[in-house]
Amino acid sequence: MNRTARQTQDRTSQSSAVRRFGKHVWYLLAGFPITLISFPVLVIMTTVSVATLVVWLGALLLPLTLLFASSLAALSKRRLEALGASVEPVTYRRYASGVFGKLRIISDPRRWLDLAFEGLLAFPLRLVTFALTLSWTLIGIGGVTYFFWSIYLPGDRTVMQLAEPALIPDGAVLQYLLDVGAHFVIGIVFLSTLAPVVAGLAKLDATLTAALLGTKTFETAPDATDISPERSFSVTAWSRAGAGVAATTLLAVGWPVLTVFYLVGTLDAMIWVTLHCAAILFSLRWAWAGMGLSLIASGALIALTAEAGIAVWPWPVTVLLTQCAVFIVVGFVKPWYYAISGWSASVLVTLGVMFAVAQDIPAGALGNSIVFASVSAGTVASATLGRMWIRNAGRLQAAQRTSALQDRRSKELAERNRIARELHDVVAHSMSVISVQAATARYRNPDIGETAQREFEEIASSSRQALSEMRMLLSILRNDDEAPTAPTPELKDIDALVDATRASGTVIHYRALEQTHDGLLGNTAPATALAAYRTVQEALSNALRHAPGTEVDVKLTVVSTDEHTNWLHIAVINGPPKEQNVSSAGSGLGLTGIHERTAAVGGTSETGPTPDGGFVVHANLPLQGQAIPR
Repeated sequence: MNRTARQTQDRTSQSSAVRRFGKHVWYLLAGFPITLISFPVLVIMTTVSVATLVVWLGALLLPLTLLFASSLAALSKRRLEALGASVEPVTYRRYASGVFGKLRIISDPRRWLDLAFEGLLAFPLRLVTFALTLSWTLIGIGGVTYFFWSIYLPGDRTVMQLAEPALIPDGAVLQYLLDVGAHFVIGIVFLSTLAPVVAGLAKLDATLTAALLGTKTFETAPDATDISPERSFSVTAWSRAGAGVAATTLLAVGWPVLTVFYLVGTLDAMIWVTLHCAAILFSLRWAWAGMGLSLIASGALIALTAEAGIAVWPWPVTVLLTQCAVFIVVGFVKPWYYAISGWSASVLVTLGVMFAVAQDIPAGALGNSIVFASVSAGTVASATLGRMWIRNAGRLQAAQRTSALQDRRSKELAERNRIARELHDVVAHSMSVISVQAATARYRNPDIGETAQREFEEIASSSRQALSEMRMLLSILRNDDEAPTAPTPELKDIDALVDATRASGTVIHYRALEQTHDGLLGNTAPATALAAYRTVQEALSNALRHAPGTEVDVKLTVVSTDEHTNWLHIAVINGPPKEQNVSSAGSGLGLTGIHERTAAVGGTSETGPTPDGGFVVHANLPLQGQAIPR
C-alpha cells in the first residue's frame, strides 16, 4: 500500500513539474511575438503623436497611444495571472466622455509608465528571454539528434575542427563516433538544465513585469520611504529599471565613441566607461560612493581624451550624459545637497584635470565646460524639484486618505450611535419593564406562593444584571469616554452565578475555590476574572439550552506548576439530554467566545462531547501571586 501511494505521489509530482514547465515555455515563447507586433506600433504612434503636437493632431492621437499601451499592460498582467504570479492593482485617473474628456488621459502618469514599459523595456527583455529559451532548446535537441542530421553536413565535423590534430583518431568511423558522442553529451546537458533555465527566465520576466506594472514597492534605500507613502507605481522598481537601461545604453555607446573618435585604447575605454556607468547603479543605494566613483572615472576619461585634440573636450557627449544620469539618480533618491555637492565637485574636477593635463587648452574647451556646467546644473535642479514634487504629492495623497478615513469613521460612529439608540429604546426598555414587573409581582399579586415569589425575584435579579451589562455594551458601542457604571464580575461572583442558575431547577454539583486561596485570588487580574466568569456563564447556558434536565458538574481548582506559575482550572461537565427533541440550536458563537476570552489572557480552553453523550468545557487561566504550598 505504501509503495502504491509513493508511486502515485511520484506520478503526481512529475505531472505537476511537466505542467509548470509547459506554462513557463508558453509564457516565454508567446510573449515575444506579442511584443514584436506591439513594439513598432507603439513607437510609430508615439513618434507621430509627438511630431504632430504642434498642429494639435498629436493631442488627439496621444491619448489613443496611451490607451493602447495600457491595454498591452493589461494583457501582460493576464499572462502573469495565467503563469500563477500576482500583480498589485494600479489606479488610473478617470476621464470623462467626449474629446476633451479623453485629453485627461495625457495627465495620467500611470499610463505613461505603461507606455514606457511596453514601448521601451518589454522588447529587449522578451527578446533576450525568447532567444535564450529557443537557443537552449534547439542546442539540446540538436545535440541529441546530431547523429542523424550531421550526415548531411558538408566539410569536416565540428569536433574535428576544434580538436588538436594529435587528438583526432584515424578512420572516419572513429571520428564520427567521437563527434556524435561529444554533441550527444552537450545535448543531454542542455536538455537536463532546460527546465531550471526556463523557470529562471520566466521568473526574471515575471518579476520585472510585476514590479514595473504593479504598485508593490521593494524599499532598500534608508530614506526611500519618504519619497511617497503611496504610489500608483513602484518607485524603487522603476528607478532600478531606468538606471539599468541608462547604464547599459551609455556603456554600449560610450566606449566605441571614445575609441573611434578620441583614440582611447579599447581596454582603457572599456574599463573607465564601465566604471562610470556603474556609478549610476551605485548611486541608487550609496549616493556618496556612486558620485565618488563617477568623479574618478570622469576625471580619468578627461585625461585620456586630452591628446585627441577634438573641440568637444573636456566633456565628450557620452561622458557628459553619464555624469548627468548620476546626478538625476542622486537628485531623486537623496536630499538636494547631495546632488549639489556632486555637481560642485565635478566642476572642480573639470578645472583641475583640464589645467593639469592639457598643455594647450583647445579653443572649445571653455565653451564645452560651460555647457557641461549649465546642462548638469539644470539636471540637478530638475531632479531635485522632481523629488520635492513627488514627496508633496505623496503628502497630499496621505492627507486625502486621512480625511477619507476620518469621514468613514465618523459615518461608522453615527451608525453605531443609531444602533445604540435603537437598542436602548427597544431592548433596554423591555428589560426594564421585565425587571419592574418581576420585582413588584409579590405586591400586585399577594396570593402567589413562596416558590413563585422566589422565581420572580430571580427573574428580577437576572434582568437587572442583564440590563447593567447592556448599558455597558451601549457605552462601548457609542464610543463614550466614560467608564461603564456596572462593576466587572469577579471570581467570587461565580458562586452567585451558580446559585442563580440552580433556581431554574437544574441540579448543579459545584466545587468552589477554597478559602485558603483568597489571598492569591485577590491579586487576579480583572481580565482573567472576567474570562473565568464568562466561561462558567456560557458553559452553564450551553448546558441549559442543549441538555435541559441533566445534572451539571462545576469545578474550580487552583494548580501550581514547577515554574511557580498558578493556574485556575475550570471544568463544567453536563450529562446527555433527557429528551433528544428539546435541544435548541445555537450559533456556536458562545464556544468561540470562550476560546477567544481564554486566549486573550494567555490561557487555553477545550470543548467537546463526552463519551456518554454529554458535553465538557475545560479552561486554564493564569493567576497572579505566589505559588501555593503543596
